[in-house]
This record gives sequence, C-alpha cells and structure tokens, in this order.
Amino acid sequence: MVTKEQAMNARHFRSLKIKRADGKTPIEVRVSGRCQTWKTRPTEFKVPIKYGLYESSYITHENAAEWEVA
Repeated sequence: MVTKEQAMNARHFRSLKIKRADGKTPIEVRVSGRCQTWKTRPTEFKVPIKYGLYESSYITHENAAEWEVA
C-alpha cells in the first residue's frame, strides 16, 4: 500500500498484482513526473509512472493498494 507521503517522495515502485513473463517477478516502475495533489481533496494524489519502452500509467489513491515502494 502506497501512502500519499511515499508517493510524493519515492522514485521507484513495485507492483503487487502485475508480474513479468516468468509469472513470479513483479514489475518495477519509475516515476516519470511530479506527484499531483489537490487542495480541495487532500487525500487524493496522482503519480505518473513509466515501465518498459512505451508503457506508462498512473498510481492514484484508488489503486494505491496494488503498489509498494521498491
């Protein structure tokens, strides 16, 4: 589980659900931008991540339970 403070400071994360092709090793991603927060919604956050050559996504408050700090 990633907290808002961890999302703002960490540079690498590891997935708890998504595995590599061998089925055992979790994927590791890196932060590709700045953590976005809102004053009106203090518990919400959005961190852009990158993995592989072309794949990118976000870690948000909604899917934070699927990630951990690497």
